Amino acid sequence: MNYGNRFEFFHPGKLVNGGLELILVEKQPAAPTRGIVAAYIFKMKRVGTNIHIGGVSLRVGNNENIDMYAGHIGYGVNQEYRGNKYAARSCQLILPLAKRHGINPIWITCNPDNIASRRTCEIAGAKFVEIVEIPKKFYYSYKKADRLKCRYRIDL
Repeated sequence: MNYGNRFEFFHPGKLVNGGLELILVEKQPAAPTRGIVAAYIFKMKRVGTNIHIGGVSLRVGNNENIDMYAGHIGYGVNQEYRGNKYAARSCQLILPLAKRHGINPIWITCNPDNIASRRTCEIAGAKFVEIVEIPKKFYYSYKKADRLKCRYRIDL
């Protein structure tokens, strides 16, 4: 919950799906003057091991960048572990935490040519909404040469 300008991080609990476990590694505070919302950063690992599979983040808050271009959920899977639905399963695991924060809908974005990421959104239960152009004012994405984003929506 948000109380005025004070943001409260929640304990996410145990996040496990089959052999996949999410471990909270960082809670990033918001920087509203820079357009940055609070975020939880998790690493994906195999249960009972220290094998690092990838990472997933939950951005808690809404602004134009989150809603249109960055999304509430971001993910990445190390190349050798791709194809196992780890990203989609991770997205599903953090949905209850998003719900506790009152985020609804959840936006997930990806580049239009990233077919694997688009499939991840669908497997996670997101519905395709549209493809949008990224304005130059969102320098980070624009600097990476990203010009378009697919927007996917999950209603909680």
